[in-house]
Amino acid sequence: METIAPLWLWATFGGIVLVSLFIDFVVLKKQGSHDIGVKEAAIWSLVWVALSFLFNGLFWWAVRDTTGSVEIANTKSLEFLTGYLIEKSLAVDNIFVFLLIFTYFAVPSQFQKRVLMIGIIGAIVLRTVMILIGGWLLAEFHWILYVFGAFLILTGIKMWWAAGKEPNLDDNPALKLLRKLIPVSKNYDGEKFWTVENGKKIATPLFMVICLIALTDVIFAVDSIPAIFAITSDPFIVLTSNVFAILGLRAMYFLLAAVANKFHLLNYGLAVILIFIGTKMCLIDYYKIPVAVSLGVVMGILALTMLLSMRASKSETRG
Repeated sequence: METIAPLWLWATFGGIVLVSLFIDFVVLKKQGSHDIGVKEAAIWSLVWVALSFLFNGLFWWAVRDTTGSVEIANTKSLEFLTGYLIEKSLAVDNIFVFLLIFTYFAVPSQFQKRVLMIGIIGAIVLRTVMILIGGWLLAEFHWILYVFGAFLILTGIKMWWAAGKEPNLDDNPALKLLRKLIPVSKNYDGEKFWTVENGKKIATPLFMVICLIALTDVIFAVDSIPAIFAITSDPFIVLTSNVFAILGLRAMYFLLAAVANKFHLLNYGLAVILIFIGTKMCLIDYYKIPVAVSLGVVMGILALTMLLSMRASKSETRG
């Protein structure tokens, strides 16, 4: 797997991730369990987005310095931006599922922060492994591109079909299996995953939540990682755009949870994006859609669905 990124940039990326996690886990942990309001979530969301753009600027400078070409630097920077936007967009659907899980288990809002923090670390580790495996497979077996592309198209069609329908966790096979295998208490015990009842150590509902969150991320990683490989095969761009999208996931969850009902058409837009990316992947050997065009299409679809969602919400309110 070849990458255009110099070794020092890999080290810088690793350092940024470690410092970010330190701030998120150690510094913010001192705040204790507390409700995260829209203002706090919006501020942190802007911080993570700004950090991602600053890193992209550093990446642009590093590529230009390494290759001596502004054109190559522009192309690679656009690939990062497009990949980041795609991963951020698909994370929205992930967040709606998180919201469903938290609502189903009636998780107090002050406990949700810890679950999401643990989920972020799991997501980073999982996606790193999957990206490395995916990159190796693409390097060894080019035809897998077509498999990934067809999978994304089918996933997009399925997402379109399921959009607007109310999901039901009662029928979730993973949840049924967990309940059969692990005894679970009826009540929460603070932020603990395990508690003691009648002298026996049993799981709390929060443990069930973290298991379902982990399973959800596995499912969404299977969708999102092939999508970014349609934009670039550079493992550095694939990994960094994924990780930076994930780092801001917790703040974005609390922000979107407050306005989720205003963007009820967004899943239709995400479905179209997946179909577009899948088609782009299937056509890659016949016609390579420019990165700038892909970025424009993704941004246009997101803007249109968000606008239509807000208009529909206003119409319902007036009605």
